[in-house]
Amino acid sequence: MILMNKVVLSTYNFNAGISLMLYQNLISCLVVALLKFSGVVSVEKFNWKLIRVWLPVNVIFVGMLISGMYSLKYINVAMVTILKNATNIITAIGELYMFRKRQNNKVWAAMFMMIISAISGGITDLTFNAVGYTWQTANCVLTASYSLTLRRVMDKAKQSTKSGSLNEVSMVLLNNLLSLPFGITLVILLGEWRYVISTDVTKDAMFWVVATASGFLGLAISFTSMWFLHQTGPTTYSLVGSLNKVPISLSGLVLFNVPLGLPNLFSILFGLFAGIVFARAKMS
Repeated sequence: MILMNKVVLSTYNFNAGISLMLYQNLISCLVVALLKFSGVVSVEKFNWKLIRVWLPVNVIFVGMLISGMYSLKYINVAMVTILKNATNIITAIGELYMFRKRQNNKVWAAMFMMIISAISGGITDLTFNAVGYTWQTANCVLTASYSLTLRRVMDKAKQSTKSGSLNEVSMVLLNNLLSLPFGITLVILLGEWRYVISTDVTKDAMFWVVATASGFLGLAISFTSMWFLHQTGPTTYSLVGSLNKVPISLSGLVLFNVPLGLPNLFSILFGLFAGIVFARAKMS
């Protein structure tokens, strides 16, 4: 998903991240609705009580998506994935205070390595952009908050339905559906709609193919994330995310021809190594 969004935002030079998020979430809603009416999936009937319970999660969800879009606009994929290691640290600290879940010394050592790699990566980044790093910092905080809050809200949300249950498909639809008013409001207030209707890139058929594909991919990620987080926990969720950073980072460096110095390359590799150490520490 990171690579796909990077293609849309940078390769096509599309300067409307919120509009892209809105389109992706709309695609998700339409696909789930189509599957529901086709009888392929079942969706819980929503009510205002459920919406009120879920709304805080959705606000964080929207913030997470938007900050992720903007960070990708300014930072190369490899550095985004390395900086995302900070999410693991925030999540672990959050679990300690919210769920009283303690981590072993190996995990904290791996997190310290992540901090070192993020700092050294920023210092040696030849394409350093303060705006992008600010957005990515916000994204790390929001991503950790999302996984921590979502896990707590899931059980509470079930109590707000008539059936007493809420499957992953319903959660995905609810999350994406509630994000649409936020997205529309921001697109109007920030004037993105003017850019979208006037830019030449929206007249390119391949742009819409890629953007639509990113919507389908976003739906798949949303569903699997909901299911996985429901079955495990926030830190384990972050753990799996650590393992996919290696192929994403290397692919990003190759696909987008990123200017790279030896110190920055070492920082990226060290960050990837820290992610692997973190994964092994969590499994021990």
